[in-house]
Amino acid sequence: MEILNSENQVHRTKLDPRTKLILLIAICFLVIGGEGGGITLVIKPLLTAVPLTLLFLDGKRKLTVISGIIYILCYLGENFLIPLTTGAANFILLFACGFIARVLPGLLMGYHTVHTTTVSEFIAAMERIHLSEKIVIPVAVMLRFFPTVMEEYHSIGDAMRMRGIRLGGKKTTKILEYRFIPMMICSVKIGEELSAAALTRGLGAPVRRTNICHIGFRVVDIILILGCIILFVLDILRKLGVL
Repeated sequence: MEILNSENQVHRTKLDPRTKLILLIAICFLVIGGEGGGITLVIKPLLTAVPLTLLFLDGKRKLTVISGIIYILCYLGENFLIPLTTGAANFILLFACGFIARVLPGLLMGYHTVHTTTVSEFIAAMERIHLSEKIVIPVAVMLRFFPTVMEEYHSIGDAMRMRGIRLGGKKTTKILEYRFIPMMICSVKIGEELSAAALTRGLGAPVRRTNICHIGFRVVDIILILGCIILFVLDILRKLGVL
């Protein structure tokens, strides 16, 4: 995989945006919505390993290690520890391990998709599959909305710490006021600015938009897409009772 610098100065794996969306859909269907037992004991770890590997290659080593350890513990607890427990302990383990083991892979893949896909790449990829602008433009705006909001969130947190507003401090009661009110104001302002930027870039223009993004399926993309197709077929065969 080729490591390049993106618009927000982070390292990213050069996967086609369509490949990332296919991986995200596969994880949502097979990991979050899939049933337990049988061949899914292999399918779920394989799909979970994909976003972990991508995050590792992007330089998110700490996030990868922590997420990997959490997933392994929850996966082992869901499949091997829960059947040995009963009562309240069984319910708590089932909820905690089952929820985290199913949701964490999708969150990791969504995080990777948002932070490594530029707006131009996303729009170019969606134009290749002739997706309607009524869907492309809102999603493109949202791709920039969440990272920008997170930047504002961290900036507000830094400002609060400088003023001694934190849990356990003398101004603990003002955390909600000084955290959420600025966040609501910033969210509205960011939404307006991103909408104006989208119009300035000509996203809603009647003519075809041009771009300089180099996107396309590479060997890695083809391997990952074929892998998702195979896993979908295996899951269908399992549900039909063939496997």
